[in-house]
Amino acid sequence: MAKMMMMQQSQPSLSLLTSSLSDFNGAKLHLQVQYKRKVQQPKGALYVSASSEKKILIMGGTRFIGIFLSRLLVKEGHQVTLFTRGKSPIAKQLPGESDQDFADFSSKILHLKGDRKDYDFVKSSLSAEGFDVVYDINGREAEEVEPILDALPKLEQYIYCSSAGVYLKSDVLPHCEVDAVDPKSRHKGKLETESLLQSKGVNWTSIRPVYIYGPLNYNPVEEWFFHRLKAGRPIPVPNSGIQVSQLGHVKDLATAFLAVLGNEKASKEIFNISGDKYVTFDGLARACAKAGGFPEPEIVHYNPKEFDFGKKKAFPFRDQHFFASVEKAKHVLGWKPEFDLVEGLTDSYNLDFGRGTFRKEADFTTDDMILSKKLVLQS
Repeated sequence: MAKMMMMQQSQPSLSLLTSSLSDFNGAKLHLQVQYKRKVQQPKGALYVSASSEKKILIMGGTRFIGIFLSRLLVKEGHQVTLFTRGKSPIAKQLPGESDQDFADFSSKILHLKGDRKDYDFVKSSLSAEGFDVVYDINGREAEEVEPILDALPKLEQYIYCSSAGVYLKSDVLPHCEVDAVDPKSRHKGKLETESLLQSKGVNWTSIRPVYIYGPLNYNPVEEWFFHRLKAGRPIPVPNSGIQVSQLGHVKDLATAFLAVLGNEKASKEIFNISGDKYVTFDGLARACAKAGGFPEPEIVHYNPKEFDFGKKKAFPFRDQHFFASVEKAKHVLGWKPEFDLVEGLTDSYNLDFGRGTFRKEADFTTDDMILSKKLVLQS
């Protein structure tokens, strides 16, 4: 039988840092407050009250997206359980989070320890506990999802974190939810999971983020730029630098996940979620410099075909135009991103990198290869 644990207030925590942009319990949550006012919402909009408390399972939940989402759900009065392997602390104090808020959260969050690839355990433990809603934050393959569905025949909603990476590369942009998908993409497992959910007849919702950034990001998205800016180094950007991309703040993604909960308009629907505007690679380098208070960056363009980087990744974004429309989410859900790019990058820099707490050590190996060749050509 699965072991359910109530977390105590003595969990390890991150250092506190006060920031006007970090109050995830305040201004950045006014979307959630709006959804509470049922009389102001159209039929089918989310209505959360004490009487609609749900027993919610989050697959994952101790990193990045799950950290912010779990706080929103607990704050709304839901009973939230995180299913993890137990390798990371279940409750971490957020930068800028008061001791009282953290204590309140950590006293309410529950933990179900296990490996989601242990399908027999998943079936037995979930069926024993019973859940109304599942948020699948870390699912990558369809075979990981089927045991969850089998264990919860009365499940009210399965909310899945997919990826905009499932779209087929196209000359016509932005990507919309009805666009062609690529069954051979590296995200094909997520695409197959969406197909499984459709075939099972379960009430599902799929969220397709583009690039996600923000505090506690474990992927080197904005961090890649901040490393170079902080070291006073040039920023190598592939080809022309005018490739257009898109980033969405993790807190905006969390509010989107909240907006689909119990919302009949989100039933069996897919939503792209990201920022409102698009940005070039060069523009992103400049935005990161502005957010961190650095001088105008020196940008060095190079042709990736002239280098053999081996298995090292020389740039954190795919070298192409890649962005998606979020109009469907705005019109159907009433959701909208609250962070513009510079504001969101400032939030990320102040709460993480401004304290020197980079998640990964800087690796300038590929940069040095590029810059060395540039110097040779100039000499």
